[in-house]
Amino acid sequence: MIIKAFKIKRRYLFVMAILALLALPVAKYMDARVSRQSQAVLAWSVVNKVIVVDPGHGGFDPGVVGEKGVMEKDITLAIGKRLATDLRQAGAIVLMTRETDKDLSEPGTIGLVEKKREDLKNRVALANGHKADLLISIHVNSFPSTAPHGAQTFVQPGFPESKKAGQAIQSELSNFLKNTGRSTKEADYYITRNTSIPAVLVETGFMSNASESRLLQDPAYQGKVSLAIYAGIARYFASAAEAGASQDKEEVIKIFKEQSPDSIGEP
Repeated sequence: MIIKAFKIKRRYLFVMAILALLALPVAKYMDARVSRQSQAVLAWSVVNKVIVVDPGHGGFDPGVVGEKGVMEKDITLAIGKRLATDLRQAGAIVLMTRETDKDLSEPGTIGLVEKKREDLKNRVALANGHKADLLISIHVNSFPSTAPHGAQTFVQPGFPESKKAGQAIQSELSNFLKNTGRSTKEADYYITRNTSIPAVLVETGFMSNASESRLLQDPAYQGKVSLAIYAGIARYFASAAEAGASQDKEEVIKIFKEQSPDSIGEP
């Protein structure tokens, strides 16, 4: 009985530790001057998580093309590689759909429509085939008007876990970038609809907005965006751990209630 009492206390302390960590504002630890020690505060929640980082477009598909020929596929790849580095340093297992300027269509496929269909299908297959814990697809937005700006997350309707992840990332994008009041939006995209895991599509800003387009080409700003996404991912997994810890806490209380006072020994 002494051993049993000791286990109960350890579980209780674990619950309290998670709750204490979640009470700390993520943005306090993760800004443009974030230290490796501060990143370690959040790293526990992503350790051994399998995360697919999908830099949108690539190869034959440039995505949005801005002024002076700036291409979405180059920006998404730069941010995606930074994000992959941040996650790996925190202990996550990261799979990238591409690490160079290429698409995922099959060699010899003819026609842009068919090539795009295969490209998207293979991105989804990579995530589903590895039974990943989360998919992050990175993109850059555009609009006929030059006024819209700000990063935004999109999730598939009817996928509650995707929504939780999207909201966590959106919150950190707002905290870090200070230039978006947008909220997570439900929308139907092939890649979020066909994955069997939580999936978030992140529009990192608007290429059609001149000032934001310049920011998105700046390596320092790209790093800020990637850290915001990383912080949101960590927050999402930490919240999931909190839910599990809360259940553990309820079980601990139940054990105490079921035991007579003299059946629980002193540690």
